[in-house]
Amino acid sequence: MTHWFHRNPLKATAPVSFNFYGVAGSPSANKICNDLRTTRARLLEMFTDTTCNPEIMKNATDIYFSLLQGFIASLDGTTQENKLRFMQNFKWTDTLQGNTPSAQQDAIFELVSMSFNVAIWHTKFASRLAGKENVTEVEAKDVHRSLKFAAGIFKHLKEVHIPRLITPAEKGRDLEPRVIDTYMFQCQAEAQEVTIARAIELKHNATLIAALAFETANFYQKADHTLNTLEPECSSKWRKYLQLKQHFYMSYAYCYHGQTLLASDKCGESIRSLQEAEKCYSRAEALCKEYRQTKGPGSTAKPSEQLFFTTLGGLIKNTLQKCERENGFIYFHKVPAEVPQLELKASYGLAEPISFEFPALSEQCTPEVYNTFDLTKGAKDEKAKPKQEEDVKLVKEPDLKPQKDTGCVIS
Repeated sequence: MTHWFHRNPLKATAPVSFNFYGVAGSPSANKICNDLRTTRARLLEMFTDTTCNPEIMKNATDIYFSLLQGFIASLDGTTQENKLRFMQNFKWTDTLQGNTPSAQQDAIFELVSMSFNVAIWHTKFASRLAGKENVTEVEAKDVHRSLKFAAGIFKHLKEVHIPRLITPAEKGRDLEPRVIDTYMFQCQAEAQEVTIARAIELKHNATLIAALAFETANFYQKADHTLNTLEPECSSKWRKYLQLKQHFYMSYAYCYHGQTLLASDKCGESIRSLQEAEKCYSRAEALCKEYRQTKGPGSTAKPSEQLFFTTLGGLIKNTLQKCERENGFIYFHKVPAEVPQLELKASYGLAEPISFEFPALSEQCTPEVYNTFDLTKGAKDEKAKPKQEEDVKLVKEPDLKPQKDTGCVIS
């Protein structure tokens, strides 16, 4: 299922030297600064390394974030801000805003920006893994977990760390609530897509599949509505993707709900439900074309070319024909004008974000070492030797090579 998911670009950032020109007044303090520089550079390399997996990513993030906490956590036994928090300037682009970076002289801005990129990486890893020719059950679980883990990161950043920023995020930037909520909803919806594919493959009952599809469509609708006040030039393409997925899963919901109604001898209502499924599917097909033609950030998914998409069209057509035949021979029910209400609530299979916490403070960052950082010396040196601003270079992401499409089959 290569190109099934839409993905916005990774955030880009300027290099950071962590060279404090004499502020670091001991070998241990200098080692922390050097380790911050090297672990940051290594973590950034991981984002575009196609051999990187969640375990490697976790090791790289834990090392860097545990050191960065030394610039955020209180180390002097008081409730005052860490004196190092506002020492270093950080520049990051935003996933919807092209090459124009945001900059803040705040270690928490670095913490949330880098973590945001880690979450985006997990969504891209899931997309790449789902695009393999024959996805094993273990790999399907990894896709599912990566999407829920990414949702957990977005949720944790929004609730705990972004409110601590001195400078609030500007409209349309990654750290503002509308954008981060949309990413979280999308991750949950896509995780549930994995559950639906599994349920269909194992031939679970139609009621469960319809309920899961309905909940998934609602997640996509919620994500789309969250973006409706953003500037169209940066959100239109993303919104088209969310809308087409919403209609696609509403089509699934009505299709499987129609099967449930037929099994309950409600043939007229079943026909009406399947007619609505057909209508939603046609709208999803139209939105696929609109999505491809809309300009905006991110890679262009090709859902209408996927077997999982086209199979649904055939299923709706065949099931509707069966219902109409049965109604003509057995039931003779009137087809209602009103669409059957989808009052469906899934009892199983809903994707909740996986709880996320930052690693503990590095053992290198002790109160004794903290006290050897002298900010007064730094101020003098900065006047004598001004810093040179580093440019932000956009991330060159690896191409996603199409594989043979096996639909939703998990081998």
